[in-house]
Amino acid sequence: MTGLSSRRSPRHVTVIGAGFAGLAAALRLVRAGADVTVLDALDRAGGKAALGYSDFSSGPTVVTLPQIFRALHERIDLPLPELEAARPTTTYHALSGRTFAPEALHVAGSLDSTLAQLSRWEARRYRQLLDAARQMYLDAAPTFLFGPPPGRLDLARYALRAGARAAPLSSLGRYVRSGPFLTPFWLRFATYLGADPYRAPAVLHNVAWVELGYGVWHMEGGLGGLAERLRERAETLGVRFEFGTRVEHLMVHGGRVIGAQTDRGAFAADAWVSGADQALTRRWLGLPPDRTGRGVSGFALQLRLAGDRGRAHHIFWPAEYAREWRDIRRGGLPRDPTLYLHLDGNRAFLLVNAPAAPRLPENPEMYGAELLAALQKRFPLDVTEWRPLGPADYARTGVAGALYGQAPHGLLGSLRPGWSLPQARNLAQVGGTVFPGGGVPLSILSGWNGAGSLLRLPYDPLDGLRVPAEGEVWW
Repeated sequence: MTGLSSRRSPRHVTVIGAGFAGLAAALRLVRAGADVTVLDALDRAGGKAALGYSDFSSGPTVVTLPQIFRALHERIDLPLPELEAARPTTTYHALSGRTFAPEALHVAGSLDSTLAQLSRWEARRYRQLLDAARQMYLDAAPTFLFGPPPGRLDLARYALRAGARAAPLSSLGRYVRSGPFLTPFWLRFATYLGADPYRAPAVLHNVAWVELGYGVWHMEGGLGGLAERLRERAETLGVRFEFGTRVEHLMVHGGRVIGAQTDRGAFAADAWVSGADQALTRRWLGLPPDRTGRGVSGFALQLRLAGDRGRAHHIFWPAEYAREWRDIRRGGLPRDPTLYLHLDGNRAFLLVNAPAAPRLPENPEMYGAELLAALQKRFPLDVTEWRPLGPADYARTGVAGALYGQAPHGLLGSLRPGWSLPQARNLAQVGGTVFPGGGVPLSILSGWNGAGSLLRLPYDPLDGLRVPAEGEVWW
């Protein structure tokens, strides 16, 4: 364990939130010698993954960028749970009965099996768009993913070097046009950042490369199990967790946070890390909300199954993908939504897109039963028990139930707030709603390095920039 970097570094740090960003922050801080307390309103670690049944991962289920998980476990001297490549990454089901089961390039070693499922024109377009996603990702990664929050000079350098390749004047919908079967396939990747794909900028196309280039992984024990292991490791190192503790506001004096008022009393610390939704952090500080609109929420079902159905991801397309998003833009639940299904042995997780509106649906059980009936028509499952989770449940971890905070729409919409706030100089805001963005790997990066910035520790990319060489099969 290394000591604190200077006498001016904080000795006692309180982390708000035990999601993956908060857990990574607590681990970085305690490894550097700080005295760390973690506050969380839920009764266990994991953030969205901790909602609902205790043995389910109810929020994130797709594991990507495995090098970040490996690096984190190496840093904290913890064995990594088994990772198995998802082959295919996901199976996509059209109403016509046609299916598409792409393989990740650096898992399968080639695109042969993927392209063989497509027409000649579709295959050519698939290769074009995959190459474009790869280039966008490699261009953006050093500035927007695996480095500190960029300043104006960094943004200018990126714009001069690679900005044109990000198609800044194009919408995502226009950029990925590839026929009625493949266009929704490419559009959907933007929803991983909470975007309405029909309002998203073309640069969000880079997200597709992470999955289709580097792969999707099944993690032994799931992400809920990972959160519990990280919590146990943090406690072993001396971190104190105060679950069932809801922050009500942060007390500020002289531009510094001096305490947190919670429903269990006040907590004091030298410095603070907020792993909560950035909009919630601003509310606690008494700052005006950002004017940016909220991203998409979700409605989910946790399903217990009679038998083991293996581990896999499935997408069931509706009759018209665009209509689903028109319904959401109008503030209502989609009448015919895309169904995402994650199978994990004798458990399953069904998710549909929903507006960030905790009032919806009026009857979660009725809407859940409708979704389950729609799924059973297309993919029969022997369900023994189920539980709904709606925007009101996700509002326990994010304002209005938005899964990823602000909506990444428009030319600058994908730029996330940095870790620091001038109104609270001893606080770092981390997590999926700030830099570098949503998803478990990036949340871990945010927490690890946002917390490190409080102690003036060097930026650590957690091996994120490590990518397979041309033709290399990854793990």
